[in-house]
Amino acid sequence: MASNPEVISFFDDSTNTVTYIVADLETKFCAIIDSVLDYNPNSGTTTTESADEVIATVEERGLRTQWILETHAHADHFSAAPYLQKKLGGTIAIGAHIPDIQKVFGGLFNEDETFKRDGSQFGKLFAENEKFEIGNLQANVLYVPGHTPACIAYHIGDTVFVGDTLFMPDYGSARCDFPGGDAGTLYDSVQKLYALPDETRMFLCHDYKAEGRDYYAWETTVGEQKANNIHLHSGVSRDEFIKMRNARDKTLDMPKLILPSIQINMRAGELPEPEENGTRYLKIPLNAV
Repeated sequence: MASNPEVISFFDDSTNTVTYIVADLETKFCAIIDSVLDYNPNSGTTTTESADEVIATVEERGLRTQWILETHAHADHFSAAPYLQKKLGGTIAIGAHIPDIQKVFGGLFNEDETFKRDGSQFGKLFAENEKFEIGNLQANVLYVPGHTPACIAYHIGDTVFVGDTLFMPDYGSARCDFPGGDAGTLYDSVQKLYALPDETRMFLCHDYKAEGRDYYAWETTVGEQKANNIHLHSGVSRDEFIKMRNARDKTLDMPKLILPSIQINMRAGELPEPEENGTRYLKIPLNAV
């Protein structure tokens, strides 16, 4: 059976997000991880250029989409999962703790009872250490909360896709001040990732160019992170990290797309239902975050 995937990356400049196709070349089955639906906040319009680039690559390579995976409910971009599913098929999946996010933000946005807070919008909710397959590739789910209470990573062959848990070694770690986030919990989650073999290829959800670096990067290794991550290299204690992370988070503003993005992503990428005039609306709660 195949053990290691081919990974194809797509970088979205407007949100600094990386989408991945993870392919088993033996069977031609693939998964798509952390997709992007383009959104213009000035006009309130959504478009599909980023997702269409992914679709074109899947079709050109003769791949068959088995999974459309999310590492968490993103606060900085819209998911294109439903659009990709309509075009390519596949099961939309996320971690089993997504109801924790839905309950918090369902309350913030004053959603009524038609918004289910049980994760049922998704086709599959992965439990910690649950195993699944992409063609002949063996995949394992790692529960890595801390950035949010619902973050997971996908360990697939010699690769691991960690979402927002870590950034490139010269940029550090994820913020932990969202609802349900916790710096100590993130530290513990990163130790799970660091328990993987040093040569494991680590793929990140974002890059923002660390100071002194003039190019985007989103692939590193577990060994490189352990040796060089500016926030969480080997030798940094749990207490030291908590102190640094909490102090740093106090200086950060909220992501500019958090309010619209969460409304979409907690629905598995579906837009809110249209109102009686046929128009869909996003809510912006004032003085509530």
